[in-house]
Amino acid sequence: MKVKLMTTGFAVTLLAGAALTVSMTIGASQVSAAAERRGEIHATKECSQYFGAAGQFCTFTSSDLSALKVGTKIYYVQAAFILPFGLDSNVILDAGNGDRATGRCTVDFFTGVGLCTFSDGTGAFAGFRARVVVTPTSQVNYRWDGTYSFSPGND
Repeated sequence: MKVKLMTTGFAVTLLAGAALTVSMTIGASQVSAAAERRGEIHATKECSQYFGAAGQFCTFTSSDLSALKVGTKIYYVQAAFILPFGLDSNVILDAGNGDRATGRCTVDFFTGVGLCTFSDGTGAFAGFRARVVVTPTSQVNYRWDGTYSFSPGND
């Protein structure tokens, strides 16, 4: 009988240890996943379809952020030239299938340099925040460089 009690006690201890190990592993991977939801963003877009009217768009041609797929469009809600120096507009990133983010962009038309900020989104962009500097690479092409994050629980 004594051997059975020790065996049962050992089995319970072993099981508890295994459960703790699994729990710690899952917890570590969740922390790691949360840490991966922030970083730098580098992308390019072409604006041959954008002439300054409200509702027009530019199209992303490269991106190192998986949610910002090649072909994603950025729509400008307000028309350009409202301000004497260029564009100051609410924007919508639309990657299709309900993957959208909302933000605001301001671009100086004399230099082509600007700033875009994003505060939230839906689908792949749920909990998305970003701050990107816009710089021209040619007459209709622009580069985005900045930082992004996703709120915890939105992965």
